[in-house]
Amino acid sequence: MELLAFGNTGWGDELFYATLMTLAVSITAMIIGFFFALIFTPLKLSKHKSLNLIGNFYTTVVRGVPELLIIYLLFFGGSGAIMYVASIFGYNQYIEINAFITGAFSIGIISGAYSTEVFRGAIQSIDKGQFEASKTLGIKKYVQFYKIILPQMLRLALPNLSNVWQITLKDTSLISVTGLVEIMRQSYIAAGSTRDPLFFYSFAAVLYLLLTFFSMKIINKLEMRYSRGF
Repeated sequence: MELLAFGNTGWGDELFYATLMTLAVSITAMIIGFFFALIFTPLKLSKHKSLNLIGNFYTTVVRGVPELLIIYLLFFGGSGAIMYVASIFGYNQYIEINAFITGAFSIGIISGAYSTEVFRGAIQSIDKGQFEASKTLGIKKYVQFYKIILPQMLRLALPNLSNVWQITLKDTSLISVTGLVEIMRQSYIAAGSTRDPLFFYSFAAVLYLLLTFFSMKIINKLEMRYSRGF
């Protein structure tokens, strides 16, 4: 256990901060994904073919492409795109995008694609009578969505959103390629320094399992809260 001691003698404090970084990236990515889902879910459900095509293109491409490739495209391709724009204005120095922003945004795009499908399925599961009744009462569409549809959608979507959260949490391990020090990156550094990869990678697995366990406890309580009366 000396390897997990806090201070200069162990790696406990480094792994603790790496765990906080993993949580920060996961929560930020989930929030970004939620906003992407709110944008693309109406497109997926739209009766207009052009809008429907945009929504289907987003979910099909993002879910069909490896997550690591999306991270590479945003981290390296994003820097290249920004440098190209900067060169137009006469700035020719190297520009590197912040690893946290890249990681959270790329995983957020992935999370958003899965959340879009979850929200689409949840809305389609709502009784059509709810839509017809609100239309008959003359309720405006945005009021209908936020007051009637959204609460029911969240209740139906929460079980599947828990799976999206687990995917998002595990996908944070991929952003170690950007140099961001989260659990996987810190475990790699510690394993290389101590030449004890089995211990540190096993401990990383325990940390991910603990994060998943406690987060599922919170999600289960939310499910019970939103399912009162059903």
